[in-house]
Amino acid sequence: MRVRGSRARTGARTQGRTEGRTERRTAWPLLTRPRPRRRPSTRVRTLIDIDAAAGAAADASTGSTAVPAPAEESGKEAAGRRLARWAPAVLILGGIAFDLASPSSYTASPFFAAAPLVAAALLPLRQTVIMAVIAVLATCLLAELHGVQDPTQAATEIITVATVTVLAVVINRVVRRSYHRLASARGVAEAAQRAVLPAPPARLAGLEIAARYVPAEKYAAIGGDLYAVQDTPHGVRLTVGDVRGKGLGAVEVVAILLGCFREAAEQETTLEALVGRLERALQREGARRADLEVVEGFTTAVVAEIPRGDSTLRLINRGHPAPLLLTEGGAVRALEPEASALPVGMGELAGWPDRVMELGFAEGETLLLFTDGVTEAQDRHGEFYDPEERLRGHRFADPQELLDALVADVERHTGGETSDDMALLAVRRTPARGNGRDNGYGRDNGEGNGGADPTPP
Repeated sequence: MRVRGSRARTGARTQGRTEGRTERRTAWPLLTRPRPRRRPSTRVRTLIDIDAAAGAAADASTGSTAVPAPAEESGKEAAGRRLARWAPAVLILGGIAFDLASPSSYTASPFFAAAPLVAAALLPLRQTVIMAVIAVLATCLLAELHGVQDPTQAATEIITVATVTVLAVVINRVVRRSYHRLASARGVAEAAQRAVLPAPPARLAGLEIAARYVPAEKYAAIGGDLYAVQDTPHGVRLTVGDVRGKGLGAVEVVAILLGCFREAAEQETTLEALVGRLERALQREGARRADLEVVEGFTTAVVAEIPRGDSTLRLINRGHPAPLLLTEGGAVRALEPEASALPVGMGELAGWPDRVMELGFAEGETLLLFTDGVTEAQDRHGEFYDPEERLRGHRFADPQELLDALVADVERHTGGETSDDMALLAVRRTPARGNGRDNGYGRDNGEGNGGADPTPP
């Protein structure tokens, strides 16, 4: 303050529905999110997202006023944002109260100067201007109320507050443009991620499917984890993988792998041949582009196959965390490979062929695949998260409920802070609902069951 001569802002219950059964609750006391509503197909959603991103860019060019809220803002963050927007008004009211209650040797002009600056960072342009005008008027009225004994000092204070208000308006315009550019870039990134990593259908060839992608960076949409589900003449084939590296380089490798997987899953008759195609795709791109991550990187992955009309599960594990098999009774088994294998992209260093693990996959059982973002999640004592131990003894109504509960438990284990992305895919065998084929993009034998969005990035 400057001396002058005169006074001038629980646990939730989750429910699931299964074929031909009434709703039942999970016995696991975890916080889970409500099941998302069905949305348009992946390709339609991608076009919508790209259009929305373009709209955000247009807003930026025209200087739209409001700050765009994050796509997934928690309740606490939203409440905190709303509370913070009252800060400029609180400063002005506090300044008035201070001026009226303090001795004449103190001034409240710092309160009035701070109010427009705070408004510039938190409020739209119009509200910033309103707060600025109120701050100037309050300064003038208080000076008039107490009488002007030192005109020079009073004029200096008024000019200071007025100058700060002009700067606040300029700062507001700069902040608004930065926010809109960020929102536009984020929208384009999310649209690109959904185009590369579309949500699988909720039901496919007698299977219930759910997927989740949880980025380590809260508002990031791009990462190096991947999942894919494809209905093929050989059965439903699926994969979960983790690309070495982060950012756009990792996303580029993800696009290469998923494009190769979708084509090879249809064409190759064996899992060994499918994995071989993935290996060659990375090597080919690495030789063609020296700047690509695959030159000195690799991808851990599990590739699985569920034949139609056969209670069998086949999978190949290339250096990836072991999937889990959950029974209806709550038993959990880690599907550890008989022999270790190198990640995809390092096959030239191995002197042995891929080995297929084959086991039974009965009705009601759930296959859970995930990346090391789950198993490497640590609490504040440095203890790693153990999904096998945490899931044992618990039952879930459907795969979506399983993933919601698992993600919530990991977040609770880490205190809400994770160091790596998490990609999760859960598949449960249910009675077959038809013999038609599904293309893996939301069309389920004409039944309209595809397209449930499992909260992708």
